[in-house]
Amino acid sequence: MADIQSVRFTLPLPPSINDQYTQIGKRRVLSKEHVKFKKQVKQQVHRLRVDNVLTDDFIAALSAGWVGLFLDFYFETPLRRDLDGGLKITQDALLDSLGINDNRVVDIHLIKRIAPTNPRVEVELEAIPTWQFDDEYVYLEEK
Repeated sequence: MADIQSVRFTLPLPPSINDQYTQIGKRRVLSKEHVKFKKQVKQQVHRLRVDNVLTDDFIAALSAGWVGLFLDFYFETPLRRDLDGGLKITQDALLDSLGINDNRVVDIHLIKRIAPTNPRVEVELEAIPTWQFDDEYVYLEEK
């Protein structure tokens, strides 16, 4: 896969899966922690755009091709949280902030690490221009 572009940056650690939603009456809604995290990610993405870390060309490449997402979760302890509990909220908050549908994600790598004094998510975002889904099916661009 030629011409893969990537960018690395840090995001705050998302709330645990148990803290992402709350119940109001019979409705399940986003928790304050969930909303706060999404706002923090949006602010960080804006800062990365202003600092030209996330360029217009890179975002266009993400939108036109496929997305690889590499997430190193740095938790306070090794056993309190599941590795995959932060995936969906991080993926949604990040790609939503970039205006990219998360159905473009074709490659995900997760790693659990420990950093008691500095919990966070280290992100590597890749723009993948072409992707082979399998030997039988070739994706034909929608017109």
